[in-house]
Amino acid sequence: MGTQNQEKLNWLQRSLPEGLVADAAWLEKNGYSGPLRKKYVTHGWLDRVSRGVYRRPAPALGVEAEKTVSWERVAISLQTLMRADFVVGGRTALDLQGFAHYLSAAPQREVHLYGTGKRPGWALKLDLESRFVFHNAKRLFPNEVVLDVDSESNDPLLRSSYMRQRWGKWEWPLVTSSSERAILELLDELPERETFHQADMLFEGLRNLSPRKLQPLLQACRSVKVKRLFLWFAERHQPPWLKALDRSEIDLGKGKRMLVKGGKLDPTFNITVPESLDGDR
Repeated sequence: MGTQNQEKLNWLQRSLPEGLVADAAWLEKNGYSGPLRKKYVTHGWLDRVSRGVYRRPAPALGVEAEKTVSWERVAISLQTLMRADFVVGGRTALDLQGFAHYLSAAPQREVHLYGTGKRPGWALKLDLESRFVFHNAKRLFPNEVVLDVDSESNDPLLRSSYMRQRWGKWEWPLVTSSSERAILELLDELPERETFHQADMLFEGLRNLSPRKLQPLLQACRSVKVKRLFLWFAERHQPPWLKALDRSEIDLGKGKRMLVKGGKLDPTFNITVPESLDGDR
């Protein structure tokens, strides 16, 4: 092997960690053409996961289950390698942050990613146990998605929006919505993809949210429905942080919002809600 080829192989081994994946666009950008990728696959220096998606072989893992591509590896690859502006949010973020016992299992597991960039089509074609659902983050909030959550920011909305977790035995960084932002993202899915009963169960466990984070999120949230629902559930459960919120700064809009056909109108928040949450499962 020539010196230049050895340098390219060494760079790939340094820059593409075992277990993560890279798409053809990332490899092309870094000087790995289609013929070169084909050569690397032939020699066993790259594995072809699916069309246009590659990873480095990881024989040291040993265990067959660890050789599979999990959704976490794909999400981390998107964030750390391709710098795609997508974070794990909504139900999935709450699950990762310890609220799984309040969330009923979905028939087909969905992984919710929130961002503002172009959706990577290849991620939807991977053979995974879970299915990615991509959301436009600016539907709910005006701020850009920020992956560098450790940097200092003077923007209270950014400070309240994201957090970094460590995943796997290599402790890869995985950026997710904060619990405070994730619950608002989940409520945006109600009642089409989430139920009132599910959200009600979840609010039983949300007693340790930060009012300092909730305040800028509720003020910036673009959805009147989400803000009214959040305060309605909070009134039902009376968590300790509720009294610390300044409601005068939260715009709840005007007029009624019909969320449930045949439901009852809550006069405080002007939303229709189920007659009984026990029956909404």
